[in-house]
Amino acid sequence: MHELGIIVQITKTLNEVAEENQLAKIGSVTLEIGEVSGIIPSYFDECWLFYRKKQPLLKEAELKIERIPAITYCEHCKNTYETVKHGKICPFCHSDQTYLLQGNECNIKEIEAE
Repeated sequence: MHELGIIVQITKTLNEVAEENQLAKIGSVTLEIGEVSGIIPSYFDECWLFYRKKQPLLKEAELKIERIPAITYCEHCKNTYETVKHGKICPFCHSDQTYLLQGNECNIKEIEAE
């Protein structure tokens, strides 16, 4: 379960941001999570609820998750397509000369603080 490790790193970042900005409490955190990031949102929620109890700054903070769709680009025909639906092979020209444009990220999008 790598979700807990990611939560630990996010928490470190949140603590740094809070210290830099003299924040006393964080009310919510919005994360952008890519569709093919390997992060399972339900595990992420469980880890958040467990780990935030150990952080005074985050004790009551809500975790909001926004999914980023996975989009792949084909170098051969220059089209983009849904990665999960079609995989690595372009559905337009059937080329395997493709790469992921988005969908594997995990970003802190927004921090709501007091």
